Amino acid sequence: MSKNLSLYGIANCDTMKKARAWLDERGVAYAFHDYKKKGIERDALERWARKVGWETLLNRAGTTFRKLPEKDKEGITEGKAIALMLAQPSIVKRPVLEIGGKVIVGFKPEIYERIFGG
Repeated sequence: MSKNLSLYGIANCDTMKKARAWLDERGVAYAFHDYKKKGIERDALERWARKVGWETLLNRAGTTFRKLPEKDKEGITEGKAIALMLAQPSIVKRPVLEIGGKVIVGFKPEIYERIFGG
């Protein structure tokens, strides 16, 4: 595929493993960025938030978010959400797939099939 493809997430996440296996099985080349090990840049989070909304990026269902103090979970704005995601990258929903200017958050095989073909 000629489009530049980057996959962001955490290596040992089950959903990440499924997404990577799906791509690998189909021979789709991608650059993987583990934001637990390498962190994540503010400009990437802001770019993604502009495309999909910060609410989509913020993983409220995960253990890391649930363990936050109540004051951190209340009254979340885009700025506060981005600050939380910078401080604790595990709070970023995963995977985040960037391809050809598009941003896809989460892994659903049917969406990947539409993008890459089955």
